[in-house]
Amino acid sequence: MDSAVPSTHRPPPLPSPGRGRAALSLTAALATVAVAVAALLIAPAPRASAATLTQVSSFGTNPGNLSMYAYVPDGLPADAPLVVLLHGCAQDAAAYHGHSGWAEHADEHGFALVYPEQKSANNSTSCFNWFERGDTARDSGEARSVRSMVEHAVSSHGLDADRVYVSGLSAGGAMAGELLAAYPDLFAGGGIVAGIPVGCASSMIDAFSCMNPGKTRTAQQWGDAVRAKNPGWSGPWPRVAVWHGTSDTTVAPANGEAGVSQWTNVHGLSGGPDATEQLTGSTSAAYYGGDADSASVAHYTVSGMGHGTPVDPSEGCGTAGAYFLDTVCSTGYTVDFWGLGDGGGDPGTDPTDPPTEEPTDPPTEEPTDPPTEEPEPGVCVTDDNYGHVSAGRAVHRLGRTYAVGSDDPLGLWNVFVTTSVTETSPGYWEHTPGGC
Repeated sequence: MDSAVPSTHRPPPLPSPGRGRAALSLTAALATVAVAVAALLIAPAPRASAATLTQVSSFGTNPGNLSMYAYVPDGLPADAPLVVLLHGCAQDAAAYHGHSGWAEHADEHGFALVYPEQKSANNSTSCFNWFERGDTARDSGEARSVRSMVEHAVSSHGLDADRVYVSGLSAGGAMAGELLAAYPDLFAGGGIVAGIPVGCASSMIDAFSCMNPGKTRTAQQWGDAVRAKNPGWSGPWPRVAVWHGTSDTTVAPANGEAGVSQWTNVHGLSGGPDATEQLTGSTSAAYYGGDADSASVAHYTVSGMGHGTPVDPSEGCGTAGAYFLDTVCSTGYTVDFWGLGDGGGDPGTDPTDPPTEEPTDPPTEEPTDPPTEEPEPGVCVTDDNYGHVSAGRAVHRLGRTYAVGSDDPLGLWNVFVTTSVTETSPGYWEHTPGGC
């Protein structure tokens, strides 16, 4: 699903039948195009890290016949979170790992990654079979294989079973939604990037109609499709981030809107968003059920973007390639939305005791001399974002950095992103894109 419906004007793969399914002629056509699309994928540059993406040959019951790959950063603490990532059609685990920016965020914030990988024996274009009920039902087919991977990773690496998340692109995004519905007790949150609402398709042919132009249903009907997968489950439901480009001709943007309608209904929400904001990369965010920190559902819309995962190499967030589009760091914003941006999302220990005593005496004397000199307006400083925050030129919120005063976004809060800021008036710093 990382390419268009077959056409001479758009690249193709999405669903194709697997495991003895019919429509062999369509399968052959899609397979031919998939080879061409796969050749376009840019090989990711090697990363400077001792941790590597590693195949796990045995991880438990595997009725979906999937492969498992894992990335566990060095020195990962006990009870760290886990993120499951599902590639799109004509992709594989290595391509998604190398381009999407998740590896960098796993290193920075301390969480493990698991990549299920589809096999051509199951689907000729390597799409996850999100449109086959036998692969999306709880404890059946590919869904059960992914659950086995989660259980294996949590047990093997001492991860936090209450902080498991799933995200994916296109066919992977559609499957991520299906997994959230099948296992709301397993996943705390999800990310659906250029995906399809849960329960939209029940066959490969049906899947194409879901992709474009999409299907029209009420919010209640979409919500019922999620609830039908677990009739006895009443919550809590995962927090869901939905990403879509406004110029996506492969999976129509109406699918993103339908996904938001679906998950807000599941969470018992109605009406418009509770908060909105404008992000970088011509991206708007709408939050339902709270603000960016507390909302149950977030809708990220990237103006002018086509079909793919939004990345931002300038901020150290992934690399551009086929279906990895240089626009905005969707990975970073999703990490923040899930609450993993600071130390893997562990809020730490809240203080329980008040201070033992309050100060009772005022200062013995007031300072009489002003500071010897004020910083001169117009000074430009180039530093990494960690240095800017340490020096008081910037602040960090949810793992990202903003200039003091202007609140100009400077990118991820770390020592790898270097930016320039200018003090245009005392205590008021602005981003200087061209450098000092």
